Amino acid sequence: MRYPRVSPRFLACRVAVRPFLTSEPVIVGLSGGADSLALVAAAVAEGQAVQAVAVDHQLQPGSAEVAEKACEQAEQLGAGAQLRTVTVEEAGSLEANARQARYAALFGAGKGDVWVAHTREDQAETLLLGALRGNPAGMSPRAGRLVRPFLKIRRTDTLGACAELDLDPWHDPHNDDPAFRRVAVRRQFIPQLGELIGGSAVEPLAQAADRIAADNALLEELAGPPTENCAELAAQAGPLRRRRIAAWLRERDVGVTAASISAIEALCTDWRGQGGVAVGRTATGRLEVRRVDGRLTLFPAG
Repeated sequence: MRYPRVSPRFLACRVAVRPFLTSEPVIVGLSGGADSLALVAAAVAEGQAVQAVAVDHQLQPGSAEVAEKACEQAEQLGAGAQLRTVTVEEAGSLEANARQARYAALFGAGKGDVWVAHTREDQAETLLLGALRGNPAGMSPRAGRLVRPFLKIRRTDTLGACAELDLDPWHDPHNDDPAFRRVAVRRQFIPQLGELIGGSAVEPLAQAADRIAADNALLEELAGPPTENCAELAAQAGPLRRRRIAAWLRERDVGVTAASISAIEALCTDWRGQGGVAVGRTATGRLEVRRVDGRLTLFPAG
């Protein structure tokens, strides 16, 4: 592909991916939107071997055509491309279930790093959404195989890059639906916070999320590997213990909430013979964490 001589937005995207370049092919999650198209384009322009993966969640009419078009544009940019169709669980949070199915498809597409196109705006939204669940959160540039090269750039850069490259990004109608919490935070709350401080609220929120992500990474390292040993967990400081319990749950593909962490923590630190802690459901009934012989144990109860 021939690149325009003057392309400041696309240059910002190219500079952002440079610290993450590798000699091995990477998988790039491709929605067809401006962020992911710009990420594919920037990676290819920097000489990175890319396999773009468009995931069809089958949640909207015409979703297969959107994914096919995204693959075509990725191939025009010089990337390999594949379409993967997933089925999203209907029970519970549609947004969370779609995210889980999407990441399973991306990580199942190959052995290399998985790049996703989260921007500064996404980082700010993550902080607020986590805070509303009682757990202020931030995303790290790298978490195992998952890489987020665009965390330091704004959405205006990805939109501008697509315009400079004459790409036609897809606009997801779900991004206009305030029924989704992330959309409501993006469209309503962050602009209102900006009015309150007299400027954009994205950068200060994203900076706070950066620091939280770095702090969490250090605390998780200090906490040690996941364990089911209740006495060992009870002996640790609360911040370390809670992270270790969360890691134990994730190791078993169980969702993590502040409420479940607190209740499981009590099984270790305030044991009175209480019953199990509900952490989800299976096809046969409720999924519980119980204390058995001094150890946390996962039961398909019901």
